[in-house]
Amino acid sequence: MDRVQIVHENFLRRVDAQDFPDGGDVTPGLGFDEATDLFRAQVLSRALDLQSRVMQKQGQGFYTIGSSGHEGMAAIAHALRPDDIAFLHYRDAAFQIARAGQVDGQDMLRDMLLSFACSAEDPTSGGRHKVLGSRALMIPPQTSTIASHLPKAVGAAHAIGLARRNPPEHRILPRDGIAMCSFGDASANHSTAQGAINAACWTSVQGVPMPLLFVCEDNGIGISTKTPFGWIKASMSARPGMAYFEADGLDLFAAYAAAKEAADFVRTHRKPAFLHLRTVRLYGHAGADVATSYLPKAEVEADEANDPLLHSARLLAAAGALSAKEALSIYTRTLEQVAEAAQDIVTRPRLKTAQDVMASIVPPERACAPTNGPSAQDRTDMLGNEIAQMDNPQPLSKIINWALHDVMLAHPETLLMGEDVGRKGGVYGVTQKLQSRFGPARVIDTLLDEQSILGFAIGAAHNGFIPMPEIQFLAYLHNAEDQLRGEAATLPFFSNGQWTNPMVLRIAGLGYQKGFGGHFHNDNSLAVLRDIPGIIIACPSTGADAAMMLREAHRLAREEQRVVVFVEPIALYPMRDLLEPGDGAWMTTYPAPDRRISLQDIGVHGDGGDLAILTYGNGHYLSRQAQADLSGQGIDARVIDLRWLAPLAEDAIIDAIGDRPVLIVDECRRTGGQAEGLMALLAERGISRIARLTAEDSFIATGPAYAATLPSREGIVAAASDLLNPSV
Repeated sequence: MDRVQIVHENFLRRVDAQDFPDGGDVTPGLGFDEATDLFRAQVLSRALDLQSRVMQKQGQGFYTIGSSGHEGMAAIAHALRPDDIAFLHYRDAAFQIARAGQVDGQDMLRDMLLSFACSAEDPTSGGRHKVLGSRALMIPPQTSTIASHLPKAVGAAHAIGLARRNPPEHRILPRDGIAMCSFGDASANHSTAQGAINAACWTSVQGVPMPLLFVCEDNGIGISTKTPFGWIKASMSARPGMAYFEADGLDLFAAYAAAKEAADFVRTHRKPAFLHLRTVRLYGHAGADVATSYLPKAEVEADEANDPLLHSARLLAAAGALSAKEALSIYTRTLEQVAEAAQDIVTRPRLKTAQDVMASIVPPERACAPTNGPSAQDRTDMLGNEIAQMDNPQPLSKIINWALHDVMLAHPETLLMGEDVGRKGGVYGVTQKLQSRFGPARVIDTLLDEQSILGFAIGAAHNGFIPMPEIQFLAYLHNAEDQLRGEAATLPFFSNGQWTNPMVLRIAGLGYQKGFGGHFHNDNSLAVLRDIPGIIIACPSTGADAAMMLREAHRLAREEQRVVVFVEPIALYPMRDLLEPGDGAWMTTYPAPDRRISLQDIGVHGDGGDLAILTYGNGHYLSRQAQADLSGQGIDARVIDLRWLAPLAEDAIIDAIGDRPVLIVDECRRTGGQAEGLMALLAERGISRIARLTAEDSFIATGPAYAATLPSREGIVAAASDLLNPSV
């Protein structure tokens, strides 16, 4: 017999016979009405699980992970306030339903059915996915996550404390609020969870406020792999900087008491706590998964006998709050109500077109207080005699540093965070003096963990800050790329634009560093970024461009709530000369603080009609050198600097090319580089004389051969000559 049906019939039979499982006495703390309301939330969660399976069998519902066995999370919701931001495990329907009972006007029965049906009327995702989440309930939506939501929970908790002294314009979290995140025992082993918990403890022991409650729902298994008995307690109960609490999630009263104690600790001490909650998993993991195919039937039946709804009915009866007959009536009536509502829900409209689906990839703009940039007095007070130096040509690194100063002066909600960005001023000195001038609460030296850095930024953005995290080297991004792909970029998509996490992610990257670091510090692949929907990728090559693009990137984050990746070519940070030693031709003066470069603005250098060289970053520098060499051979070339790699300014590029043959110079690898998309664009626009010069499909070596696999000045000249004068 179907295990779902067995659990259902067991509940009906055992409650009717008052054949309840053994358990402890009623723990004080919950009033009768409160306990009854929480039981109703638990029952609704179960009824929705049952109905989702019916809808799937009928072809009217879609993949979902049920919450049966984890209904004790209703008690956790009751122990928190509805304005405490909650990042939920995918089995936490009971939490969301119970929280909805704390806020007027919420109809979780209908809302969740709309989500199951992927209806366009689903108030959370607009029909894009079955998600838990609600703007009104302060629950950012989560898809089928493992632990990728934990780093941003750490960031949100940190941002609550930061906002006390520096309240952002778009702050949404209260001064005395806390953040909560929940996850399973199997997910606790994931590097993302371990990193987030470590980051919270690391921050806490330094006295920095970290009001965060971790809730581990321990059902003892992850799909089919068991968690060793006692593992969670042994590995989590003695972490420095974090208090440990535990409770039986099958016991509604005891779970509430433990959660209330843990939440009060976090709210009072502003330190993290770990609540270890025992649960069971009923049915299989998800969908058509059959637990008895990999677990002994006796173990499955033992969990079914410990159905948390049976325990709740027992405790409510023992407390005198609800008789067994009344509990059964609530259960059967709720199932009827859900089934009746589902008949209408499956008729509601669904998304149909690509445009429908993609409508929320780009988040909506938001109203922001006007700004005219940093005031003259603030700049004088902050930068002093450095202002006079701005009239003199400077290298890229210095101009980015000044641009960061001006952005932070103009926008107090702007935060910088990353490894070594503060006291040291960054590996290449780009963030020098910023911490001493703006303080450690705005220029934040983080622990060495890229997942935590990006998670911090995502969570801080939830509370109105504009984070500008730094990844020290492009190769290090791969340790944490899912924080961009699976979290930052997907949030507006899965929330129908209701939740966003704007940021400007600065990454020092690309190749051409002489004799330093090999492939870990010279990474010439942007492929992992290029295919993330909604991400903006900037790659300046000159100081003036970098300043103006950085300001535009910040505006895009602040006003349009975009995620911008700002790739800074390391090899160009100190570059001064272009054609001859001492010519200073690659340096620029600092542009006035009100000047920006928009997404549609490309760089065009030269009017030569023989050839267009389409490039960016280090390729721009090399192409300008090759442009001079080609001129000496009688070839007049125009160099086009893309500046923005995503989205491409397609019309501007085509206009700048005109009827010239095109040589694409791409310092990224031949496979997966920008050249692939550019060649497709040009072919689609009818440009047929195209060639590309790219890096080889190779990692980068250290030592004299550091540039052997990369495009060169000489290689560009040769490729241009071959394009214009093909051999017969």
